[in-house]
Amino acid sequence: MSQSLQYHFKKPDEQLTDFIYGFSSLSNVSECKEGIIIPNGRIDLLLCRTTDGCFFTVLMGLETMPKIMPQQNISMFFSISFNPLALEYILNESIAELVNSGKKLPENFWDFSEEDLNDFEHFCIKASNSIKRHLKELIDERKRNLFRLIFEANGEISIKELSENIHWSERQINRYFTKYLGVTLKMYCKILRFQKSLEYIKDGILFPQLNFSDQSHFIKDVKKLSGVSPKELFKNHNDRFLQFLAFPKK
Repeated sequence: MSQSLQYHFKKPDEQLTDFIYGFSSLSNVSECKEGIIIPNGRIDLLLCRTTDGCFFTVLMGLETMPKIMPQQNISMFFSISFNPLALEYILNESIAELVNSGKKLPENFWDFSEEDLNDFEHFCIKASNSIKRHLKELIDERKRNLFRLIFEANGEISIKELSENIHWSERQINRYFTKYLGVTLKMYCKILRFQKSLEYIKDGILFPQLNFSDQSHFIKDVKKLSGVSPKELFKNHNDRFLQFLAFPKK
């Protein structure tokens, strides 16, 4: 990791884990000139400060392909990484139209301001309290179990198995994904499997550890979602792939 980049990550309270993956911060982002964003299967809400002192909040849709970080001279950001269940039960909206894109949120969204970027721990507490206030009381347990099964399997689970376990039809499951996320269940599971593979690739394990049919299939999927081969991803020249920051050094 570049010495100038400063990354922090914090897990949510246990009662929020179905809805929140975690909170993170990244400082000195403008120093990363070749940063590449790769799919992570999460919905990120970013509080951003630019190098010229501007502040804005943005909601990002799912990424299904690699893309170069937008050059907006962002100096730092704090982030809430939502799990898909949060779309219906916290944010109360679909991001189907935001695939590989995002949108700016209104000023003072959830009462966030530039001052919240001064203290990461305070931000995590404030964000958690806002999330709890917006969390709906009644949760469809089929949907909760749907995502628990998908995450536990790192995406390596069939729609038939999901349907049988949660007693929800395959058509209803696919309809739910396209309505709220804008991608199919199959695509979403492929992203999760890719993300799990990053843990192995980071450690130099460049052959499949998950349910890929063969090495060729593994390389093809990694290239599609990262833009490079597993070998190039492992090298991570100039720390371009910022998702690697999420994996602690062993």
